[in-house]
Amino acid sequence: MTAIELLLQRQSTSFLVSPAPNTQALEQILAAGMRVPDHGCLQPWHFKVVTDDGLQRLSDLFVASSDAQTQDLDKIAKKPFRAPMIIVISTNYTDHEKVPLSEQLITAGCCAHAMQMAACSLGYGAMWRTGGFAYNSQIKQGLAIAERDDIVGFLYIGTLGRPQVLKPTKAFANHVSYWT
Repeated sequence: MTAIELLLQRQSTSFLVSPAPNTQALEQILAAGMRVPDHGCLQPWHFKVVTDDGLQRLSDLFVASSDAQTQDLDKIAKKPFRAPMIIVISTNYTDHEKVPLSEQLITAGCCAHAMQMAACSLGYGAMWRTGGFAYNSQIKQGLAIAERDDIVGFLYIGTLGRPQVLKPTKAFANHVSYWT
């Protein structure tokens, strides 16, 4: 698959199973995250790789941080087990006179996208999720993310659990204007 084919055929994968990327593949995925545009070379991001027992710890954190009703707690407890690996991408903001926090957030988001593309290029499935837990201060505290930083997303990665049908390409015509 060429780079343009990867970008034009990318889609999130919700049904992921073991195995997770091995050490070599994970290092390539993380290295892809490090190659994103980065104004000021600040590297305003952090990656926390969650696997094995860490998935249970994340599940416990989700449940403890939830204000859900008892019947919903089982569903919440299962969320981290939707894939054998999760990379939590967060910001690591740096005060800089020329690089506002909004740019630093965007570049951390580029990390998530680059790592998702890298996982897909290596034959894995991946899904970038946020949801309420990405904005929960108890979750940030439990993951040792500073209060001033943001969780950009939870990147679920694993082996495709079933074949995927390619979704139709979205039209761009209504989202583009030309200024000539």
